[in-house]
Parts: sequence; structure tokens; C-alpha cells
Amino acid sequence: MTISIITLFPEMFKGVFDLSIISRAQKKRKLKINIINLRDFGIGKHKTVDDKPYGGGAGMILKVDVLHKAITSIQKKEKNTKVILLDPKGKKYNQQTAINLSKENHIILICGHYEGYDERIKNYIDEEISIGDYVLSGGEIPAMIIVDSIARLIPGVLKKQEAVEIESFSEKEGGKLLEYPQYTRPEVYNKYSVPKILLSGNHKKITEFRKKESIKLTKKRRPDLLKDKIIK
Repeated sequence: MTISIITLFPEMFKGVFDLSIISRAQKKRKLKINIINLRDFGIGKHKTVDDKPYGGGAGMILKVDVLHKAITSIQKKEKNTKVILLDPKGKKYNQQTAINLSKENHIILICGHYEGYDERIKNYIDEEISIGDYVLSGGEIPAMIIVDSIARLIPGVLKKQEAVEIESFSEKEGGKLLEYPQYTRPEVYNKYSVPKILLSGNHKKITEFRKKESIKLTKKRRPDLLKDKIIK
């Protein structure tokens, strides 16, 4: 799988993709990441990438012609791409979206900055995605989040596929649930003990306990995830 990121600040990604699971995915050649500098497609000797908005208003708007050139430069080499605009007006990102994107061949992520994009760029994209109802300075951090969430879903990246299946928001066992609480040594810390069932060695009962804890936690913190779900 390939992910190409179009950004005005390629230096922001230095180091981030060289660590942990994303690094492992690249070393295993399961994932290739291309960082594309939008400035390379700027207009004139000053490589202009933005301009004042028609109708007036604060801030600068990223130019549609510059963005389109950056997109087509990638698509000339790879026809089978999915182009995603990172935009607070987009569909809210969730685990199901990550799962869907992990099955794509080549994703192009466009990072916004300044006051936003020329609306006409939306004629050249496939999807708009937002990571939440808050404002950031640009799309670089959302791009990092999306890459991280996708990388761990690519088969062969994590050592155990089960680790993906039991995490929060996975759909194993019929419902989107928060992951159950986890414990490790020491068995007792101050007055707090590990639940005895986890020390029993009875895997069936442990599985049942964990599912009950997962359901209880989801009901308490994210009841919206249980809407229209039948929990056995």
C-alpha cells in the first residue's frame, strides 16, 4: 500500500514515520509513504500556492490550480488512487473508515493550511475527512493520525492479528465496543489488586469476564456505540 501526503510543511513528518509500527510497516514493505511538497507546484518564481479570497475576508486560500497539479503529478504514475481532502467540514473519521482505507491500493492525503481551500478542488477528490469538531493549524497532524490508524490494520504489520481484533472500536463479536481493562505485574499495588479471574487460567471464563467488562465500560462511556447493537 502507498500513502502520498501533499503538504506545505514536509519537515513536520520527519521522525514521526521512522518509529514504532509505521516504521515496521515500511521496513516490511507493507507500506510506502511519499511526502509531496506543495510548494514545488507553486506559481511563478516565488512558488505562490495561495491567494486572497474572492468577495473579501481574512486569511489566504490555497489555489485550486496548484493543488490539482500536485494531485495529477501523483496520478500520472499511479492511476488507482483515492484522493482525500483533510477538512473540518468532512465526514468524521472513525475505525470503520480506517478499515476501509487500509484496503485501498494508493491513498492521497491533502493537508490544508491557512484559511482553507478553493472550493473547486472538491471536483478532483473522492472524499473529505475530518478528525473531529475542533480547529487545527493544518492537516498535517490529521494526516499522521490517519496513517498510524491505517498502518496497524495492514495484514502482516502487527505481530498478532488478534491485537487488532480486540482493540477498542473493532467489530469482533458483533458490536463496536471499547476494549476491556488490562493488567500486568505487580499482582497487588498499594491496595489495588488484579481481578482474580485473570489469574485463574480458565480461558473461557476470562473471555466471558473481558466481554462483560467491555460492554460495561462501553455503556458507561460510549453508549452511542451500542445503538442498534444486539449484545449477547
